[in-house]
Amino acid sequence: QVQLVESGGSLVQAGGSLRLSCVASDDLFSFSAMGWYRQAPGKQRELVAAMTKSGLVEYAESVKGRFSISREGAKNTVYLQMNSLKPEDTAVYYCVCDLHNTVRPNDYWGRGTQVTVSS
Repeated sequence: QVQLVESGGSLVQAGGSLRLSCVASDDLFSFSAMGWYRQAPGKQRELVAAMTKSGLVEYAESVKGRFSISREGAKNTVYLQMNSLKPEDTAVYYCVCDLHNTVRPNDYWGRGTQVTVSS
């Protein structure tokens, strides 16, 4: 069973930065897509960023220019660099991997890491 473990969530002031990490129990190259979703209290879960092995990258409009997704294959790790954080970025962030080439990865989910941005 694939396991994804997120870390890096924290309380940060508006304007600050955080880097989330997601370590996969399997070789990242076995997945065709990786991404990050988030869910704030009382809101629907939304895609934040996704990338495919074929080179497709997608970001939510609300984070374009501020967030960046990347991966380090040697460490089986996916990152989400978050800059210029805003209070509306407060949410639980989930790492997701997929066996299919899609910018909506959905096969395997981590348990999430809490990001809180204070104003």
